[in-house]
Amino acid sequence: MNIVRNDFKIMPRTIVCEDSNLRGDITISSGCVIHPCSTIIAESGPIVLGENCIVEEYATLRYRIPEDHPDHGQQTEEGTAKPLVIGPDNVFEVGCTVEALSIGERNVFECKSYVSANVTVGSGCVIGAGCRLVGKQTLPDKTIVYEDQCMQREAMDKQKTQIIQLDYLRKILPNYHHLRKANYDPKKARAQV
Repeated sequence: MNIVRNDFKIMPRTIVCEDSNLRGDITISSGCVIHPCSTIIAESGPIVLGENCIVEEYATLRYRIPEDHPDHGQQTEEGTAKPLVIGPDNVFEVGCTVEALSIGERNVFECKSYVSANVTVGSGCVIGAGCRLVGKQTLPDKTIVYEDQCMQREAMDKQKTQIIQLDYLRKILPNYHHLRKANYDPKKARAQV
């Protein structure tokens, strides 16, 4: 069994509630909001959460590469585990579970949806409430998955950003929850010239 070392990098302008469950090597980019009781687990390597993502209550993001998956055990040129890079402006709604190994930008994973590790999610996709995506498949950009049969269609418009919701959450959550402080400043980490 692998021993996972906890290493959180929380960028400035990020709201991370103390009640959230973070395990492994996780980088939370600027502008993200992590609700209480949400779970982010990096088992197979680091997770890099893109800017302005929202992870709501009881949502679970898990980076676990199955042993029978072709990417299992792959490493970068530096010999470190391959990271899961999640694009910016994604919304993970209440109770969803996402294990996908590739996630684009501006996706919405609605309540109680499930996405397995064999699914590749493009950009601008919506996984409807209660939909379960299992088995090897790739969702092209702007795909909407809906109903309990997981029917798919292409969206007419691009997904809008969640700026209004993010601004509201940034004002309200600090009033009612204890927050983890930002512990990483990319400006200070830059090499001095």
